[in-house]
Amino acid sequence: MFPTPLFVTGTGTDVGKTVVTAAVAALARAPVAVVKPVQTGTRGGGDCAEVLRLVGDVDVFELARYPDPLAPATAARLAGEPPVTPERIVRELAELPAGYETVLVEGAGGVLVPYDDRGGTLLDVAERTDGTVLVACPSGLGTLNSTALTVREVLRRGLRCLGTVFGSWPAEPGTAERCNLVDLPRITGVPLLGALAEKAAGHDRESFGERARCWLSPELGGVWGVPG
Repeated sequence: MFPTPLFVTGTGTDVGKTVVTAAVAALARAPVAVVKPVQTGTRGGGDCAEVLRLVGDVDVFELARYPDPLAPATAARLAGEPPVTPERIVRELAELPAGYETVLVEGAGGVLVPYDDRGGTLLDVAERTDGTVLVACPSGLGTLNSTALTVREVLRRGLRCLGTVFGSWPAEPGTAERCNLVDLPRITGVPLLGALAEKAAGHDRESFGERARCWLSPELGGVWGVPG
C-alpha cells in the first residue's frame, strides 16, 4: 500500500496528527507498529493510548515523555532529561521486532520542530530510513500557506511526500474548506488523500474503523475521493 516507515507529520500542533495516524493504522496492512518518538505536554495516556483506544489491534512504542507542552528539545531540557535524538530514533526503528507490515511514526508538532539541541528533526529520521511522509493539516482558512511550506520542506530534503490529509472536516464546510479541496493539491503539488470528520476521535473503536474507510482515499486503504 505504501513504503514503510510512514512518517505522519503536520503543519503544527492540534492539526489531527494522532487521529490521522489512528485512521491510517486502522486500514493498514497488519501487523502494524505505531511509534511516537517523543510525547510532550501530558502526564496521562498520551497519543499512543489514543491510537490504541481508537484502533486496538496495533503495537505502540513511545521512546520518551516530557511533562511540558513544548518542542521535544525544549521539553527535555526543562525536564532535566536527555533529548531523543534522530540517531536514537533511527536505532529504535531498526530494532523493532521483525514482522511488521506497516510502521507508522507520528511526529511532534511540525516538520522543523527540534528534537535535540543540534536542531535534529523528524525529517532527519525519515531521510536516514528512506521513509515516506504524510502531512496532516487543517481544512480551513490559512491552510494553503502552512501546508505548502510544510510539503515544500519535505520535498526539499529529497523525501517522498505521499500527500496530505485534512485532520478535521467540519459538518458544515464553508467556502474556504470547499475551495481548499481543489486548491490545496494544486498549490502543494501532492494529492489530498482524505478528510477526517470533525470529532472523529469521539467514535468508539468499531465505529472509528468503519468510518476511517470513508475518510481516507484508496492510496491509504479507503474509498474517499475529492468531490468533483
